[in-house]
Amino acid sequence: MTNQEPIPVIVNGAAGKMGREVIKAVAAAEDMTLFGAIDINPEIQGQDVGEVIGCGALEVPIMNDPQPILCAASQEKQPAVMVDFTHPKSVYENVRAAIAYGVRPVVGTTGLSSTQIDELAEFADKASIGCLIIPNFSIGMILLQQAAIQASKYFDHVEIIELHHNQKADAPSGTAIKTAEMLAEMGKTYNPPKVKETETLAGSRGGLADEGIRIHSVRLPGLLAHQEVIFGAPGQIYTLRHDTSDRTCYMPGVLLAIRQVIKLKSLVYGLEKII
Repeated sequence: MTNQEPIPVIVNGAAGKMGREVIKAVAAAEDMTLFGAIDINPEIQGQDVGEVIGCGALEVPIMNDPQPILCAASQEKQPAVMVDFTHPKSVYENVRAAIAYGVRPVVGTTGLSSTQIDELAEFADKASIGCLIIPNFSIGMILLQQAAIQASKYFDHVEIIELHHNQKADAPSGTAIKTAEMLAEMGKTYNPPKVKETETLAGSRGGLADEGIRIHSVRLPGLLAHQEVIFGAPGQIYTLRHDTSDRTCYMPGVLLAIRQVIKLKSLVYGLEKII
């Protein structure tokens, strides 16, 4: 470890499934210090976040108001970072507040619209504050997306299926949207029609993204996070699939993002941009 001050980290959504894993990962990282824990659950306010998530006392109380924590973090010598795993309805205001205080956001919450991302990018640029919006922190998913880009050079037909637990609030997933965007940027239109399709049940063909790419969402208990990108051509099917069995797989990506965001002066979208 260097003599550099540890990075102060605030976790927003601290008692959620992802927030708990982030707390544990940050607490174990030698170059970081857990500065604050935010969660709106009224039953755990003021309690030690380490005790709540079962990893032992961390001497960081859970608070439901981010403003005092962001204000305090803005006074630290080392630039502070806020990791957000909350809800699509609150993430936009969370990120704006962090940037306003000079705290660098690392956003894992999906559901931001393209307009909102553009507005946050403009806000971050004006403040010269780094911000990372990461639809998926898994290195394996980044590799899948890179493989999909290569396959798109040879296949004209592709559809995406994403499968998540039934407590996920938004559909399709941010990862599926990002994958479709990456494929659409290849300069071609996919799935040229062979027949005139008719949906006898609305939505049965999935959502239509740019350049003719279809995205299908599945929500079931027992699932965690999974994605398939299926390419088709006469006589063959090429399937790329990534399965998540434990949320700990995201933590190397989260820690990497925390370390990288303090070096940035603008908003960056996608983990592949910093690895």
